[in-house]
Amino acid sequence: MRTSILNMLRNYPNEYLSGEEISRQLAVSRTAIWKHIQTLKQGGYEIEAHPRRGYRLKSVPDFLLPDEIRDQLQTKTLGQQEIFYFEKIESTNNEAKKQANLGCHEGAIVLAEMQNGGRGRISRSWFSPAGKGIWLSVVLKPPFHPYDAPKCTLLAAVAVTKAIRSITQVQCGIKWPNDILYEGKKIVGILTEMNAEMDAINHVVIGMGINVNISQEEFPLDIRETATSLSAAAHKPIPRLPLLQEILSALEKEYHKVIQYGFVEMLDEWRELSVTLGQTVDIIGVSQKSSGLAVDIDKDGALLVEIEGRIEKIIAGDVSIRPHHKENLL
Repeated sequence: MRTSILNMLRNYPNEYLSGEEISRQLAVSRTAIWKHIQTLKQGGYEIEAHPRRGYRLKSVPDFLLPDEIRDQLQTKTLGQQEIFYFEKIESTNNEAKKQANLGCHEGAIVLAEMQNGGRGRISRSWFSPAGKGIWLSVVLKPPFHPYDAPKCTLLAAVAVTKAIRSITQVQCGIKWPNDILYEGKKIVGILTEMNAEMDAINHVVIGMGINVNISQEEFPLDIRETATSLSAAAHKPIPRLPLLQEILSALEKEYHKVIQYGFVEMLDEWRELSVTLGQTVDIIGVSQKSSGLAVDIDKDGALLVEIEGRIEKIIAGDVSIRPHHKENLL
């Protein structure tokens, strides 16, 4: 009902719509309309009420609310049936895995204004302040084999990078395996987790932490030199809602393309957007460190690094990589 009321008010921008007209079109009482309006106001919508003229929508809150997300969302599946929204949560990925285990639809998304237990790869924490980023997890149920699931991280990186460039014009690029950088600083981290059997995927959860409107001074000291935000890169505030809608649209397009045609085209797009290929990188394993030239990724998404004349295949779960600095040489 509240969605219907919002849609009606949106159809009359800068005009009043009488409570009588709303109740007539929705076939409910004016008292019921008034109660829904009060709920919307409590949720942050600024709705002006005039005794004789009716209601007028003046502004919407800077929250990633389900009704606002669905308005003008250009997807068929992602975000259309189930949006789980939280003002504060420990981890959107944990909640998405819970909902997936409970049988949520493919394309369900989990959003939070703030995370207090956000995490990246290898259980690293992720700074997720309230209202300053997009803390998002998406549930997919892909038809491909479990060994292809890790490439969902690459797929998401391609989609998010293209969406960011389209909406903000910030020319970010992908650092293998799961980060998006601007001028060497991290603005996005991606974490993919899978639930599968021997030969079938039950679900994949793709978590994305996107630093949108965080000032450089707000980052904790331990990451201030290595992290940044889209607003810092663009030198202006970035509206979160259209960016989120574009990310969901781009992710759905890439996902459907992979299902229909396979991963070849997506991997080529990843190569074009990469800031890792062609760079000398340090490869940091559990008990050793080496340096080499990142020359390509293979069909499985593994990084191919030339080390002392030989090509080594680097698996994301085995090592971390970082840009090479001379002082890091062994």
